[in-house]
Amino acid sequence: MNITLALAGLVIKELYRRKDFYVLFILTTVITLVMGSLNFFNDDNLVLYLKDIALLLIWISALAIAVGAAARQLPSERENRTIFPLLAKPVTRAHVILGKFLGCWMATAIALLVFYLFFCVVSGSRDHHWPLAQYTQALVMHWMMLAIVISMVLLGSLLFSAPSANATISISVIVGILLLGRHLPTAATQQAEPVRTVLYAIYYMLPHLEWFDLRDFVIYEPTLVPWFDCLLAAVYAAVYTSFMLFFAWLLFRRKSLSV
Repeated sequence: MNITLALAGLVIKELYRRKDFYVLFILTTVITLVMGSLNFFNDDNLVLYLKDIALLLIWISALAIAVGAAARQLPSERENRTIFPLLAKPVTRAHVILGKFLGCWMATAIALLVFYLFFCVVSGSRDHHWPLAQYTQALVMHWMMLAIVISMVLLGSLLFSAPSANATISISVIVGILLLGRHLPTAATQQAEPVRTVLYAIYYMLPHLEWFDLRDFVIYEPTLVPWFDCLLAAVYAAVYTSFMLFFAWLLFRRKSLSV
């Protein structure tokens, strides 16, 4: 565990040196401008719409950081040949996979804390209402979803040759799941066999990232999701993440480290 945490710390430091975290400040400025514009409107529906845009920016930025960071971890180690001295120490390939995952996941946790804290402060100072429980649920579920995303991208980095290809394909799959995943059963009922069975199989095999999106419960329906449902979603994310990290380890242990 100490080895894994040490590797995770190196990932976070490396991301900081690459100025990935400075992107947070730029995106926070954008969110500030969006949220600040709320003071110029009296239409409640428009206010809710602008808040939705601000939360959408948080989702986009978090996905960009998670995918970009995870996609280059293993390829950069191989290209820079730093993987050889790393594995020359008492570090196994399982440690590398877990350390890279944990580092990227903790980096996204820092990003999410910054974004959600800022959103909560700006929105609460204007509305004089602080739904901290809803924000906490949205943040935790968002973070659980990013665990699936990061493990998926790490697995993709062992399947695709270039980080750019991995990032592009991963983003396409993630956006497709978020936009179309929930509609597959409806589409399946309108198809004949064997297409219907194939669509149902895809629906049950895909990680349903849309289940972790609680933006509507923060903006339009300020109510709490039952905590038991959140726990089940967290277990679901943990199972999917574990499977993808396991398959990533299987591929990594058989993969040649030569460039």
